[in-house]
Amino acid sequence: MKVVVQRVKRASLFVEENYRGEIGKGVVVLAGFKKNDGEREIKYIVDKIYNLRIFEDENGKMNYSIEKIKGEIMVVPQFTLYGDVSHSNRPDFTKAEEFSKAKNLFEMFVDEMKKKGVNPLCGEFGKKMLVQIHNDGPVTIIIEK
Repeated sequence: MKVVVQRVKRASLFVEENYRGEIGKGVVVLAGFKKNDGEREIKYIVDKIYNLRIFEDENGKMNYSIEKIKGEIMVVPQFTLYGDVSHSNRPDFTKAEEFSKAKNLFEMFVDEMKKKGVNPLCGEFGKKMLVQIHNDGPVTIIIEK
């Protein structure tokens, strides 16, 4: 599993041109799943996101987590995170989990976040989306398990 976590001032989400919602200060998480990912990887990544200290304290030091600042989370499925371009200019997605399994993993990922008390704004698996991100910093962290 691989996620890209971006610290944002705000972000909005459209699914197939329909407005889904927006978040304020928090993070946008782009989530991709590889073959053989499961509950272990999901729990690790959710814990890491929840405790990641990427928000500034009163001294400007990255010392606060999403929980500490009571920030918001947007989660967007993105299978292209496992696109391999090492042998071609066209991405090869053979490392990415197949559609139905990846969709189930995404749902498990969102459910695990909800167990932490987070109610993320979610993209929709397999749909075309527009994500408007107002990066803060920018701060972008890649987490892989």
